[in-house]
Amino acid sequence: MPKDVTKRRPRTRAALLRAALATFAEHGFHATSIEQICERAGYTRGAYYSNFASKEELFLALFDEHSERTVRRLAEAIDGLAAEEHTLERIAALASRVEPDERDWYLVTTEFTLHAIRDPQAAWVLARHDARLRAEIARGLTSVLRRAGRELTVDADRFARLLIALREGGLAQSYVEPEELPPGSLERDFLAPLLEASTRETAPGETDRADGTGTAEGAVSRTDPGPTP
Repeated sequence: MPKDVTKRRPRTRAALLRAALATFAEHGFHATSIEQICERAGYTRGAYYSNFASKEELFLALFDEHSERTVRRLAEAIDGLAAEEHTLERIAALASRVEPDERDWYLVTTEFTLHAIRDPQAAWVLARHDARLRAEIARGLTSVLRRAGRELTVDADRFARLLIALREGGLAQSYVEPEELPPGSLERDFLAPLLEASTRETAPGETDRADGTGTAEGAVSRTDPGPTP
């Protein structure tokens, strides 16, 4: 592949992803055509198919990009805390933040999840991506809790599922009644008590390094997902 094409490819892919997210959010995943995405991004169908085989593959690329960005933002915020700020209340406050652009992603991922519930193949593929995200959350949470002198008393993957359910269920209600329940409200109110009830203090002298790294970002670094079916 010529060098100029190689250099352009990441820019083309990024532009298609941005256009897809905006178009999916505006028109819906099923109603959006590949032509609409290409027109919005300013590229041809050929450019699209040189990056993605289908709309489903494009959505999964969006899923991984969003997951990585969300984890990175939280990790950077946690790494900026002073030692005395590593408390369950502070961790809960950071985890409850909802970025302004989250609504578009929520609309897109909710529709695709409904599609996956109806389609066993889509469900199988989405479950694999969900599992990788939960693994990142579980590793990061374990690391952060150790800094706070605590450890989970329940299975970390199951607890990650609960955190995701709280997040997504809360956002569903918040986007319907934003004034009654601002985004992140349920997490701000209940995440710290939930962490308190699901953890215990660690023995004195225990390390705060969960997996050989000294940062939250290192603890939740994205694993190689391997080829996507």
